[in-house]
Amino acid sequence: MSGETDLATLLASMEPELRPGEYVYVVVDDLDGVEPEATVREPEGLSAVLTRERADALGLPYDYVAAWITLRVHSALAAVGLTAAVSRALAQAGLSCNVIAGYHHDHLLVPAGCGEEALAVLRRLSSRGP
Repeated sequence: MSGETDLATLLASMEPELRPGEYVYVVVDDLDGVEPEATVREPEGLSAVLTRERADALGLPYDYVAAWITLRVHSALAAVGLTAAVSRALAQAGLSCNVIAGYHHDHLLVPAGCGEEALAVLRRLSSRGP
């Protein structure tokens, strides 16, 4: 099932949703017992996004605590402009944004405590389009 590619449609129907909890990035040697929400293998190590609670329980160090927003629209991996539009709007509001693309949805990690503010920015963007 392919996703949406039209930028205007993507923005109008992105339906940002704030996940409960706080999330952190850690670097681990392996995933044994880690239970990550997302991973990326890099030359420097295996980056994993976990709940802050899980990282604390495992004693894993982190320095960035984030709120997690999922864009509920099914965006095609080949879609052009959604990440740019979203990151630009958040940057203009002074909010950092780390993007993880899943097969069905894009996920945004913004500073913890700024989730509601980021949602408001994204909803304004959704209502006015590209």
